[in-house]
Amino acid sequence: MQPFEGLRVLDLTHVFAGPFCAYQLGVLGAEVIKIEPVDRPDMTRIEGADADLNAAGMGLSFQAQGGGKKTLALDLKSEEGRDLFDRLIATADVLVQNYTAQAVEALGLDYERLSALKPDLIYCAISGFGQVSPKAAHPAYDNVIQAFSGIMSTNGDVGQGPLRIGPAVIDYGTGVQAALAISAALFGRAQTGLGRRVDVAMADAALMLMNSYTAATLATGDVPRPDGNHDLELAGYRTFETSDGQLMIGAFTNAQMANLMTAVGDDATAAEILATPRAEVGSRRMADAARLERVMLNRTAAEWEDHLNAHHVPAARVRGIDEALQESHYQARKVVQTIGEDRFAVAGFTYDHGGPELKTLPRAHGADSRSVLAELGVDAAKFANLAAKGVVFSPS
Repeated sequence: MQPFEGLRVLDLTHVFAGPFCAYQLGVLGAEVIKIEPVDRPDMTRIEGADADLNAAGMGLSFQAQGGGKKTLALDLKSEEGRDLFDRLIATADVLVQNYTAQAVEALGLDYERLSALKPDLIYCAISGFGQVSPKAAHPAYDNVIQAFSGIMSTNGDVGQGPLRIGPAVIDYGTGVQAALAISAALFGRAQTGLGRRVDVAMADAALMLMNSYTAATLATGDVPRPDGNHDLELAGYRTFETSDGQLMIGAFTNAQMANLMTAVGDDATAAEILATPRAEVGSRRMADAARLERVMLNRTAAEWEDHLNAHHVPAARVRGIDEALQESHYQARKVVQTIGEDRFAVAGFTYDHGGPELKTLPRAHGADSRSVLAELGVDAAKFANLAAKGVVFSPS
């Protein structure tokens, strides 16, 4: 049995952060119903690398966190649509939304109204700056939060200015924070029977994603310097050119740095490093790095990776995502799962039983409208009438 079996989640989110939160709940067993407007499906349905999928409303940007969900197309602006939603909320355990404050008010999605209908509802609002903030009404995307939170200022090479992190790490990190918050709220409800409002801000999640930097700045007032691929203090915590490509080495501790020097045949330097106080390690950086730069050119990146790992030194050849996905590590794990001919990343953890599992492929806009509303007593004739008025939509 999966942890969230028997739970119903209403997913009123779009783009990445909110949908990823609901996706994580779904792969842990929750029944997730994605509710989209009749006339404005999730914008990621037309985004992605495959033009044909975009045209079909099944863009890869949507599919990345769209699986394992039912889809309901419902007009919440209409009185009939609102009535159906209210009946549906009475059956739900969790609601996740990332609408603007204005849209929440206009659509009647505020916590006060919904919790009156369902007192033990776990209600999660995801936004750029949270519900209580001078910037609460301001719009945001991942790149904007990277700039606002200071993450960009710590990324990149010295002298080259701030650099945006490519993948939408703030979006996905926010989704994880939201899923954790909802999980904890559900546990609390099991103890007390009480519902809860959860307020998740992308800007707050960004601070947590760089928590050691955040702590250092809070304590000292100093801003961490960007160091690109070369740590500014540690000679063995950086990329090196090899005979055929780049290798990233993560010799962080003195012991790991000593192991690194032993691995390259320099036992004397290894002994010196072990005897060097941690506060003085930075003074060795230039000389130790120069030694490593010369010797790394003698082998391929793959050869060095195997050799250094065997000496308990963290190291990896710099790969593309396509190469990484072919690695035996991912073949041995369940992070990527196959449904039919399609493969999807599911979750970054496993259990010994009842673990994360993607059971259904991403669904078309409104594909489950009929079956979801049938549970509320909406028969075929009533559904046809609602569809004719634009209150609901089904592709067939």
